[in-house]
Amino acid sequence: MRGPILALMLLVPSGAGAGDLPQPLTDQDYPPAMMDEVRLGQLLFFDPVLSGNRNISCASCHHPRFATGDGLSLGLGEGGIGLGPDRRPDPANLPEQRIPRNAPPLFNMGARQMTALFADGRIEVDPSRPTGFRTPLEDEMVAGFANLLSAQTMFPVLSPDEMAGHYQENDISRLVRQGRLTGDGGAWHAIAARVAAIPAYGEAFRAVYPEIAAGRPVHFTDISNAIAAFMSFEWRADDSPFDRFLRGGTELEPAAARGAALFFGKAGCGACHSGPLLSDMGFHAMGQPQIGPGKAERFESHQKDVGRMRVTGRAGDAYAFRTPPLRNVAATGPWGHTGAYSDLRRFVEAHLDPKAALESYRPEAVLSPFAPAKPDFAPLEDPAERAAISGSVQTPAVALSADELDDLMAFLGSLTDPLSIAGRLGIPDTVPSGLPVER
Repeated sequence: MRGPILALMLLVPSGAGAGDLPQPLTDQDYPPAMMDEVRLGQLLFFDPVLSGNRNISCASCHHPRFATGDGLSLGLGEGGIGLGPDRRPDPANLPEQRIPRNAPPLFNMGARQMTALFADGRIEVDPSRPTGFRTPLEDEMVAGFANLLSAQTMFPVLSPDEMAGHYQENDISRLVRQGRLTGDGGAWHAIAARVAAIPAYGEAFRAVYPEIAAGRPVHFTDISNAIAAFMSFEWRADDSPFDRFLRGGTELEPAAARGAALFFGKAGCGACHSGPLLSDMGFHAMGQPQIGPGKAERFESHQKDVGRMRVTGRAGDAYAFRTPPLRNVAATGPWGHTGAYSDLRRFVEAHLDPKAALESYRPEAVLSPFAPAKPDFAPLEDPAERAAISGSVQTPAVALSADELDDLMAFLGSLTDPLSIAGRLGIPDTVPSGLPVER
């Protein structure tokens, strides 16, 4: 039964930016789990064999210890050693730059409502495309990806800064440099062959996929499908206090209930953080500070990240980024597309008045000790860039009292699902390649 606290919530007048309570997540919102495939994906997720130099796994930047992130504002991929905030440059193989965007959390990425991935949505569901997805590799995209998460999962292996390695360092990075990504002899083909050559992996793939058991070679998409199956199972997050409340099982604590009323009412958060995942899968300019190298081509000298505009080319999409889902948000800092905020309360305050927050922002990013060629905070010192970011904001400011902000934070805390943070299978002791597992 929904008690008096919910009744009070539902009496809150709807206003501009107000939203409705979402429907609860159910088993139907997730693909069914085939456990042999999930366990294979677990091994691949933690195995550095997928990286060009065999030194970085998916878990290097998306680790359970840091709520499926890395605890950094901007991570160090290739050229980094160590885990989380302790990661630092390898003196024998220095990074070229920081990874341009904050490592996103992985909770509920397999849910059917997840229709756009990456902060700019450059991989998204599109039924008009032969593969059902729109991706940056449109002309080369191959069939065989089981779902959107599978299509996204393996793009990091093509990034020199994330997993591929830098020019001339290994066979994968050389193929990426030559633009040979898909097809026979491409980077994905080389990674699949490397994995399939490991006897334990070959046996596991034959056990999971009948086509491989019948003689088909292991394809890149088999690797990505297995990893996606693991991620969807391991980090399904639908058992927070708010989820149990939506299913009618329990009441929210009073402060969280008041915060929910604010979230879906006066504060206007529910206008964008809507639906079962608390994301409209849309793109909005919220005046977030730009730090780091920016999402730019290597021949470009600027440190901008124009967000969705980089995908669509539309000026109206400048500095707009995907609305992030909010399960476990209290555990997944730093926050923002560059991780510019290390305190969730300050991040929420910035969303309530984006222009004022950008004007008064002082760096609080969590960064590994590294002196990049482009100073990390140079964009903040560029008046034109700050003005452009501020000018893109269309969201009106919202005034909340300190007590109301306390309640809003209590509601965000009620989105925490401890089981999903701990993970269901956890970290394997070893992986078939024999390479070290990040623990």
